Amino acid sequence: MSLHDTYYPDNAGQSPHTALLGSEFVGWDAETQTATMRFTVKREVCTWRGGVQGGLVAGFLDDVMGYAYVAATGGVMAPLNLDISMSLIRLIPEGATIIGKGRVVKAGQRVIFLEGELLAEDGTIYARSTSTAIPTPRPTPETTGLQR
Repeated sequence: MSLHDTYYPDNAGQSPHTALLGSEFVGWDAETQTATMRFTVKREVCTWRGGVQGGLVAGFLDDVMGYAYVAATGGVMAPLNLDISMSLIRLIPEGATIIGKGRVVKAGQRVIFLEGELLAEDGTIYARSTSTAIPTPRPTPETTGLQR
């Protein structure tokens, strides 16, 4: 995630999960409510099969879906997941560059529906997901007490 985009204030610092996943914000399409991110697969998130561990695939999907809602609210709100469902379609190899697409399907005052997908640079699909979440004020290192 770039520290220089509208929805990620420069003073927020880089979240530990953002550093682990190698998240980079690419763009936001307000018309389709879609965020695009780029990730580089690090060895630390891979299994001996040479690809991303399944639970960490969920982390990439969670990041891009959550970022879509953060962007949709102008950086004010963040989703708190109630559930995530995902389909692992093919192994995501170590060293790959992943393009993540996260979309706000519907956002109400009590519930949010999100979709996400991870793609290879050539458009090959790696994984898809849906999430049901609740809207919450966007946490900061100061409000959570996790500031270093």
